[in-house]
Amino acid sequence: MDVFSDLIRGVRSHGSLFGSSTLSPPWNLHFVDGAPLTLCAVLTGAGWIVPEDGPPEQLRAGESVIVRGPATFTFVDAVGTPAEPIACGEDCATPEQGGTRHRLGWVDDPGGETTLIVGAYPVRGEIGRPLLDALPVVLRVDSGGAGDPVLEHLAAEVAVDAPGQQVVLDRLLDWLLVCSLREWFERPGGEPPAWWAAQRDPVVGDALRLLHAEPAAPWTVGTLAGRTGVSRSTLAKRFADLVGEPPLTYLTRWRMTLAADLLTGKESATISDIARTVGYSDAFGFSAAFKRVRGVNPSEFRRAVPQRS
Repeated sequence: MDVFSDLIRGVRSHGSLFGSSTLSPPWNLHFVDGAPLTLCAVLTGAGWIVPEDGPPEQLRAGESVIVRGPATFTFVDAVGTPAEPIACGEDCATPEQGGTRHRLGWVDDPGGETTLIVGAYPVRGEIGRPLLDALPVVLRVDSGGAGDPVLEHLAAEVAVDAPGQQVVLDRLLDWLLVCSLREWFERPGGEPPAWWAAQRDPVVGDALRLLHAEPAAPWTVGTLAGRTGVSRSTLAKRFADLVGEPPLTYLTRWRMTLAADLLTGKESATISDIARTVGYSDAFGFSAAFKRVRGVNPSEFRRAVPQRS
């Protein structure tokens, strides 16, 4: 289990808002839900993504952007368009309403020049937060990359009405999201998060995979160094240099992230159950570690779920 795979599993398009629309100018679609992540791709034509706080980004055929919430944004035919905004959110297109076949609230012109595809991603729990924190408000991916074949599949799928269409669209959106994030992290001159670059290191990458594959194991720097085939001092220095913190500090933070998801998503689990699941032999030691990392004890964190939601 590599770090990226572990983080992105909290970001899935299952049950997400999905819509496609064919537009003729002028238009002004205002995406009001403030989803944690929204993927926009233009199949034909062009338009502009205008974030609530940030410069406009032009989007041409074959290009896509990922917009990070919770701020809203608009998709317009031109910056300063005279078109009145049309609010787009859950009432525009939901899986329960048939996905792309019901575009309530969308301007839909069969003779239009621009076709936009949008997928709004819920981010469930805490696992996806480190990924969100690494992204800018607007992440742009040009055409000509690994996502092009996915866009072709999307264009073909939205043009038909077939059983299982929403499942296909969900998986294609997931695929396009992964391709887009990979390309952005690997772009020349980019500044990817430390954990992304560290995955490529033969020593630290192995250590990260082990920690994510077996987070509850009784790791020490010595046992982790033994599994990666280097000395303790080599692992400790290399890990801190590339990741920005010692291995066991990283492990503790990741364990608390997993625990936070269990606290909010598994109401029947006791604090002791969760402590054992993430590698602690007793609830006291786990609670102390959780409060040190999260600022509140596990019970307080669990009680605060409605307010955070």
